[in-house]
Amino acid sequence: MDIKKRIKKLPASPGVYLFFGEGKKPLYIGKATNLRKRVSSYFQSKYKPPRTRALVSQIKDLDYITTASSAEALIYEANLIKEKKPKYNVDLKDDKSYPFLKLTVKEKFPRLFITRKKIPDGSVYYGPYTNVKLLRKALSVIRGIFLLRPCTNLPKKACLKAHIKQCLAPCDGTIGEAEYRKIVSEVRLFLEGRKDNLMKKLSESMQKTSKSLDYEKALALRDKIEALSAMWKGRKAPPPLNKEINNLRDVLGLRVVPARIEAFDISNIHGLLAVGSMVSFFSGKPQRDEYRRFRIKNVSGINDYDMMKEVIRRRYSRLWSEKERFPDLILIDGGKGHLNAVKSELNKIMKHSRVPVISIAKAEELIYTENKSAPLKLARSSPALKLIMRIRDETHRFAISYHKLLRGKDLLRSALDEVEGVGEKRKKALINHFGSAGDVKKANLVQLKSVKGMDEKTAEKILQHFKKE
Repeated sequence: MDIKKRIKKLPASPGVYLFFGEGKKPLYIGKATNLRKRVSSYFQSKYKPPRTRALVSQIKDLDYITTASSAEALIYEANLIKEKKPKYNVDLKDDKSYPFLKLTVKEKFPRLFITRKKIPDGSVYYGPYTNVKLLRKALSVIRGIFLLRPCTNLPKKACLKAHIKQCLAPCDGTIGEAEYRKIVSEVRLFLEGRKDNLMKKLSESMQKTSKSLDYEKALALRDKIEALSAMWKGRKAPPPLNKEINNLRDVLGLRVVPARIEAFDISNIHGLLAVGSMVSFFSGKPQRDEYRRFRIKNVSGINDYDMMKEVIRRRYSRLWSEKERFPDLILIDGGKGHLNAVKSELNKIMKHSRVPVISIAKAEELIYTENKSAPLKLARSSPALKLIMRIRDETHRFAISYHKLLRGKDLLRSALDEVEGVGEKRKKALINHFGSAGDVKKANLVQLKSVKGMDEKTAEKILQHFKKE
């Protein structure tokens, strides 16, 4: 494509541009607040300095990297210049004139700061950079996301920055050396412009910590990922945590932010085909791979309290025996009676349970808590109530979907009882394959024959049986 046509397609956003000569040889690397405007300026003016005219005459190709800000462009420009050593970037040959970013990797808890002196002390230096003002902005962004300690000397106790969550606080043991080193490695990936590697590493760490039920750490990793994604897309980073969750903690008076919430519901028709459902929400969002279904086994008739007790017992007895982490909050679809039933069952499992439990009654959306006899009546506009209702509705939906699935399977089993040659094994295979009588009715001979353990003769009998209905 013609160079001028390519320039027209450049984004009007901050970034780094690269000019190449014959054989893709780097000629010049620069940064811009507006890539399209800056790059086009090289080719528009007739009155260019001799050096610029010489550069333009050799340009055969160009490339660019978009960034969220000029400050980020400054970081990548310096790294690319150091890596590719383009012919026309003579400004940065004298390293003594410009500042660097220094990462003190030899310290127990490394720092990142601006310096004009390069000394052989084992530290890692990034730069040099041509704009100190932009460099300070970049450093502020990096510290705000990765929370490295800013202090020259490690204090004996946490300072204000630690209390307002602007530092990892290695001084008071909040984070150990090994964990802190992982954060330092993330900073290095960021400074080297290795975005994909960094995001992959953070995502894998978040999934690992979530699976190990370390939800506080997983939440911090999620916030870091969102902040980086927002920055790279040119958006303002979302505030850490979640407005609804913070509001829920405040209205319930909880000691910790309820990052992980597990909610339960019971569904049955006159006590028949009774099922329980559990959904899991993390940071206000559903974790569908953590959802659970329970077929009620030990309760007959209509007894919601005992059914709820059975589900709670099966769920948390397992977690307790396997020494798994419990959720930050348990939510029950029901009233005060349901709440008391659940709490009594939890106390049997672990004696004096400290896991907070609340319930929500559908009629007036009243919230029952353990320590108050009167329910909470939150305004409809309350972020906490909106979150509770959203989780409750999802629990109900999940319970109903399971109930419908079982009803469909029961209807299919009943219908198959009338077909000669279909025993328990074939019934089970058909139920697992089709799921409902309606789907079997729609099936043709080839589809029926594809069921595990099915022969052509029995498949034809099933086909004829459902055709009669």
